[in-house]
Amino acid sequence: MTDPTRIQPSELDQLPDRDPEETAEWQASLDAVTEAAGPHRAAYLMRRTLERAEGNGLALPELLETDYLNTIPTAAEPEIDGDPEMEARVTAWNRWNAAAMVTRGSKHGVGGHIATFASAAWLYETGFNHFFHGKERDGSGDQIYVQGHASPGIYARAFLDGRLTEEHLDHFRQEASGKGLPSYPHPRRLPWLWEFPTVSMGLGPLSAIYQARFNRYLTSRGIKDLSNAHVWAFLGDGEMDEPESTAALTLAAREGLDNLTFVINCNLQRLDGPVRANFKIVQELEAEFRGAGWNVVKTLWGSAWDELFRLDTTGALVRRLREVPDAQFQTYQTRDVAYIREHFFGAEPALAELGKLLSDDKILECFKTSRGGHEPRKVYAAYRAALSHEGRPTVILAQTVKGYTLGKGFESKNANHQMKKLTVDEFKDMRDLLGLPIPDSAFVDGQVPYGHPGADSPEVRYLHERRAALGGLAPARRTQPLAPLPAPADKVFAAFDKGSGTQPVATTMAFVRLVKDLIRDKETGKRWVPIVPDEARTFGMESLFPSLGIYSPKGQTYEPVDRDQLMYYREAKNGQILNEGITEAGSMADFIAAATSYATHGEQMIPFYIFYSMFGWQRTGDQMWQLGDQLGRGFLVGATAGRTTLTGEGLQHADGHSPAIAATNPAALTYDPAFAYEIAAIVKDGLRRMYGETRADEDPNVFYYLTVYNEPMPQPAKPEGVEEGILKGLYRFNTAETAGLSLGEKAPRAQLLASGTAIHWVLKAQKMLAEEWGVAADVWSATSWGELRRDAMEADEALLRGEERVPYVTRALSGAPGPVVAVSDYMRQVPDQIAQWVEQDWTSLGADGFGISDTRDAARRYFGVDAESVVVATLAQLARRGLVKPAAVKEARERYGL
Repeated sequence: MTDPTRIQPSELDQLPDRDPEETAEWQASLDAVTEAAGPHRAAYLMRRTLERAEGNGLALPELLETDYLNTIPTAAEPEIDGDPEMEARVTAWNRWNAAAMVTRGSKHGVGGHIATFASAAWLYETGFNHFFHGKERDGSGDQIYVQGHASPGIYARAFLDGRLTEEHLDHFRQEASGKGLPSYPHPRRLPWLWEFPTVSMGLGPLSAIYQARFNRYLTSRGIKDLSNAHVWAFLGDGEMDEPESTAALTLAAREGLDNLTFVINCNLQRLDGPVRANFKIVQELEAEFRGAGWNVVKTLWGSAWDELFRLDTTGALVRRLREVPDAQFQTYQTRDVAYIREHFFGAEPALAELGKLLSDDKILECFKTSRGGHEPRKVYAAYRAALSHEGRPTVILAQTVKGYTLGKGFESKNANHQMKKLTVDEFKDMRDLLGLPIPDSAFVDGQVPYGHPGADSPEVRYLHERRAALGGLAPARRTQPLAPLPAPADKVFAAFDKGSGTQPVATTMAFVRLVKDLIRDKETGKRWVPIVPDEARTFGMESLFPSLGIYSPKGQTYEPVDRDQLMYYREAKNGQILNEGITEAGSMADFIAAATSYATHGEQMIPFYIFYSMFGWQRTGDQMWQLGDQLGRGFLVGATAGRTTLTGEGLQHADGHSPAIAATNPAALTYDPAFAYEIAAIVKDGLRRMYGETRADEDPNVFYYLTVYNEPMPQPAKPEGVEEGILKGLYRFNTAETAGLSLGEKAPRAQLLASGTAIHWVLKAQKMLAEEWGVAADVWSATSWGELRRDAMEADEALLRGEERVPYVTRALSGAPGPVVAVSDYMRQVPDQIAQWVEQDWTSLGADGFGISDTRDAARRYFGVDAESVVVATLAQLARRGLVKPAAVKEARERYGL
């Protein structure tokens, strides 16, 4: 047996060394440098050699970290193609008004954030002046994801360009009057300005990646050429801790999304303190992004540092910058020069000697304010580098000072995220620093004034000239007048009206069949965007693979293992299906991009995203709120829905609550259809409302959440005259008499309401009640408890205005004899949404608690929602009213083993 301690390093290499002597010479050279010049010099040479190898395209693993320096040397920075002095004046006004707006608003106790934009002002202004394309050219422009806490700076710029007034600014975070500005980027609240809601941290970067990817998808499919559109995402270094922020980095690199740039404002601070107190967030992010395959551009140091780096002939300064943790560097920014000389330059003799060459003023300038993110020339160079880089997305790590220009009370303070105002004296200091012509007399009664150079001033003219050259003002959201999409042929939907006879069909399969037929439509078929998170076969969608193809920017570079089969796995550059793998978050980001394409690109797309219902609203509910906030349209489909229909999977897969969560979102229309014809009617009307001839009293900016089931059941034919009830949420499916269970007028009666798959248990209970207990029950299909509640609440609101209106559910059940028993495969809270508007005695059954693993029958008995439980609950209600004998309830429990 070989002694592992005797193995030579060369023997550990699995590749044969064709020239061991040459290898030994290289290794000896490294040893010699280390011995003669020290390990730092040896490390420097190795790093430069690896960088050269990388630049020459040699197949070596990339360095995950580079020195704590700017990626672009000062000598390589391009000249700015504009007027830097004019841009500085524009930026000064925007800084001032952003701070003034938040400070003035603080008197009303509404809060606001000052420090974020103060640190990032040049990151935005450089983009607005030179890079961000507006929508006036092609209707799309660039997509700009603004960091939520920087919104005051964007409002300040919109004030300068004439889109907002002082009255608007004075109603920051005061929206009830109808004149106000929302706190953060909210398209639903300010739909002409904001495109993307971003302040739920982590969703901005994730959505930006999938927006860039969706742009490529639209181009590849020939819907719209977006090869010139660029996606910019402005993020905070603290925000990158959110898992969604980095969840899709490898996707962006794998698909070569060089139409995407992340700009991370590395002010080293999050809400409570340092982002990485004992470490270096820039280096950590560089390693993470480079490891994921991104191009990384670091913009850390301002021009004041150039002299220091020229004097650093030993590399001591670069080593010290690399080793000092972020929290200590923040401390340097707040201490005097003596402290910096002692604690930074005193770390080793070479640094101390370098420090002697520097004046106190130079040291203070470097350590307190000179950051790459505060110098437009360096930001401009980084943006140019990002746009010129091909084949990979770029992340720009721009170091800044949080609270920059706001004065000593703000800059680099741990608490500055919660600091909402400046004093008058602090504003005067800021005015002097920025060189703004605002006289002391403008401060009336301690109120800070807004500043504006005038609509015809050189600054405003310059701003408009720059934006005109780039395609119009930005950010801007524009909903272009779009022609309604033609309605698909009625026969597509009518095909479900006749039912399936005796053939069992799951509603999941019915929905997939409907969509397959709709995608064949010559007019609108290409606008469907099927989205699935690696569960297409679970939902019976594999038949779409060969016909539609799965989108891949590389096409199919391999022969699929199932190529000889009819439903083989086909990828294509123009594929229509987005199969995202195991990522509900990525699939929702896809959905949002497609659902808002009508506004972003002027192209109406019809996304449907099908997923395990348990992993929808529970797992990605934040993104569904983002979807509503962004005014998205489309169909979310919770498949394998319900707590008892997914046999054997158990607790983590058994959804008993998604309709309850969905009901909290005002933009979500939630349906729990029982039958195939109901699905057809709902989808047909959804297409009309969102994409076709919307009625004047309807909002098209909604999305549908449909729950569908994997339990095969015979699908009945559509009864006459039920269309209105299907859409409003309730209709009588049958009576005891129409079900062939006539018992005469004197028989006790009850009303059984059920949604989704529960209607099959209720139909069984209807028969048992008639045949075993002499009770006549009518069965109602409750397609949407949520829409019934929405209508009833609107009726209540109308009553407050003096308008008499009876809720639909009250009218529908009016005069129906007997108590109401409501059943669903969800927690009782779902049907209980409508209880207060039902005049009859009310009781409900539901699957409350955690899910379990068992057969469907056993699970339904466990939760007390099976047909036998419905019978007992109905008899109990009738017994309370004296319509059946109490003994019947006990007898039924014993007979059914309850």
